[in-house]
Order: sequence, then structure tokens, then C-alpha cells
Amino acid sequence: MGVCGHLVAAAALLFLAVVAAADPNDERCLTHLSESLEDPLKNLQNWTKATFANPALDLSSNSLTGPIPPDLQYLVNLAVLNLSSNRLSGPIPQQLALCAYLNVIDLHDNQLSGPIPQQLGLLVRLSVFDVSNNKLSGPIPASLSNRSGNLARFNASSYQGNKDLYGYPLPPMKSRGLSILVIVGIGLGSGLVSLVLSFSAVCIWLRITEQKLENEEGSSCLIIERL
Repeated sequence: MGVCGHLVAAAALLFLAVVAAADPNDERCLTHLSESLEDPLKNLQNWTKATFANPALDLSSNSLTGPIPPDLQYLVNLAVLNLSSNRLSGPIPQQLALCAYLNVIDLHDNQLSGPIPQQLGLLVRLSVFDVSNNKLSGPIPASLSNRSGNLARFNASSYQGNKDLYGYPLPPMKSRGLSILVIVGIGLGSGLVSLVLSFSAVCIWLRITEQKLENEEGSSCLIIERL
């Protein structure tokens, strides 16, 4: 069983079906997924016979593991993607940006890592975006944090719980600033200690040299007096 099997085999998969002409890409993708899965609950037995207009993929709260399959890009009519409250790992596929009809991406409470793909900001229909409580890192893309016009805006709750993620709308990383100050302080302290030690060594050397000169001068004076 492949990656997709880890995502769907034990999950409840719901598609909102509306009478419409099935998109060939959707049907091919679903057929490929269903053929590669172990489906003990028989949730997928009627996949390829249905027609899809605004499909919603909800696999939340199923203890699923593994990465998010990039093949989801072929569900070009996908409107809702909810993979929250699982144990998914790896990066968020940038290929999700090819699902132009996506208006919900909910990936909170997983173990996803790496940066947030800036391409997701190109999804003009996106109205719900939640990647909180993962292991994401790097800056929040401006394409998501500085949306303007009629595009939906996402507040800090969409990103919180990722300790290495930073940028607006999250508050400044005070701990990161403190760490930098500590590092700079240690560097300056080490430099000062080195300077003091070097200065002390020079003073000792000068003192020893001075004593040698005084001893030599004293010896010369004694020799002169005897003569």
C-alpha cells in the first residue's frame, strides 16, 4: 500500500456530488487512488461511477501517517481539503496550488514540516487556511500574509503552534531576539576576556624584561666599582 493508502485506507472519505459532467482529471485521479488502496470499509467502491462538481475531501481525525500526496493536484475541482488532526508528516505540497477551486485548506494538528509554499497564496478562492500546531518553519509567505482587495485574510490563529515559523501576522519572536542578544553578549565577553589576558601577558613580559635590564645594570655597576 502506497502513500495514498496511508491517507485513505482507514479514513471516511466524503464527496459532495452534484449532477454535472465529471472532470476527466478528477475521475482518473480517483480511479488511480481507489485502485492503489486497501479499502476494508468499502467507502470507495462507488467512486468512479459518481460525477463530481465541487468535491470535498475530509480525512480529519483518523490517525493517518505519512506525507500528503502531491497527486492531489489532479483533483482540479477540489474545493475543500481537510486533513486536520492526524499524524501527517513531511512538507505541504506546493502542487496544491494547482487546485484552483480550493477554498478550504485545513491541516492543523499534524506533524508537517518545512516552509509554507508561497504558491498557495495564488489560490484566490481560499477563504479558510489553517496550518496551526505543526512543525513548520521559515517565514510566512507574503502572498498569504498580505492579501489585499477581496481576498480573505488569515489571522495569527492560522499559524500558531509552529515554533520555527515567523512573520506577520504572528507576533515578533522575542525568544529569537533574546537568543541573538545572548550570543552577541557571549561573543563580546569572550573578546573582552581575551583582551584582558593578552594585556596581562604583555604587562608580565614587560615587567620581566625590566627586571632583567635592572639586574644587568646592577651587575655592570659592580664591575665598574671594583675596577
